[in-house]
Amino acid sequence: MSILHNIICKKKLKNNMLYEKEPRLTLSFYKYFSIKNPQEYRDKIYRNFYKNDVLGRIYIAYEGINAQISVPVKNYFFIKQFLYQLHSVLNNLRINKSLNNKKSFWMLSVKVRKKIVEDGITDPNFNPDDVGVYIKSRQVNMMLNDTKTIFIDMRNSYEYAIGHFEKAIEIKSLTFREQLKNVIRLMEHAKNKRIVMYCTGGIRCEKATAWMRFNGFKFVYHLEGGIIGYVHDARKNGLPVLFKGKNFVFDYRMSEKVSEEIISSCSQCNNLSDSYINCKNNACHLLFIQCKNCAIAFNNCCSLNCMKKI
Repeated sequence: MSILHNIICKKKLKNNMLYEKEPRLTLSFYKYFSIKNPQEYRDKIYRNFYKNDVLGRIYIAYEGINAQISVPVKNYFFIKQFLYQLHSVLNNLRINKSLNNKKSFWMLSVKVRKKIVEDGITDPNFNPDDVGVYIKSRQVNMMLNDTKTIFIDMRNSYEYAIGHFEKAIEIKSLTFREQLKNVIRLMEHAKNKRIVMYCTGGIRCEKATAWMRFNGFKFVYHLEGGIIGYVHDARKNGLPVLFKGKNFVFDYRMSEKVSEEIISSCSQCNNLSDSYINCKNNACHLLFIQCKNCAIAFNNCCSLNCMKKI
């Protein structure tokens, strides 16, 4: 196969996804490790994923791999074996299965980037391998009930809005690189306290815990597999799931329900709602929370002004 990129229009691909009946799994995985030739890795992954009808978003960089993909159930075994054999450090790679199997991606995108997570860290002495201690659901629940333990949410504000651990601190920032700077400044008083960090699947909080340790924080922990890993592990072991609301995801689904609580409100009427939508006015395309009533009243727009423009 000589063409190693998508050549079909996105609209057609999206329709293919919506009408497809074959069962799929939505998966996510990441691994920080040294890749000498990211472009070569990218092409090898693209060929295999294309052959196995994989859809989704994969980033390759010198520092590793980060992926969110949709895989036909019948091809899951082959994809897993391919990844395990791709590099010795990927043997038994942790692969997170989503909390639901609703349709998620409609095209395959494999890109080479400078970093798999843009962190803004330039200090040559920083060691990304010196990460915090991994913890699973049982220990997470115990630490949530410990008043001396601090929980920090390392996701964006719009992710935090619809779901988070009740005692978790939001580090308000526009980007992850800004968040890394802010968390050091805001937590300066807590260098000798127990700190638990978490994100969606683990990739951001793994980098964040290494950054905390580099800046002198002594007792740093993070959820193995992120929120997704925590929920799966808690359910598997019959433990209470203490995460409230929905887990935001970066695909067609936009979110996965974790608990029945709705902890956010409609941007327009302020009634309880946890449904994200992009403004129907493509010139705006604002991501915001909108309830069913306001979706009808505003024709899926964020404002009367945008409503008039369409």
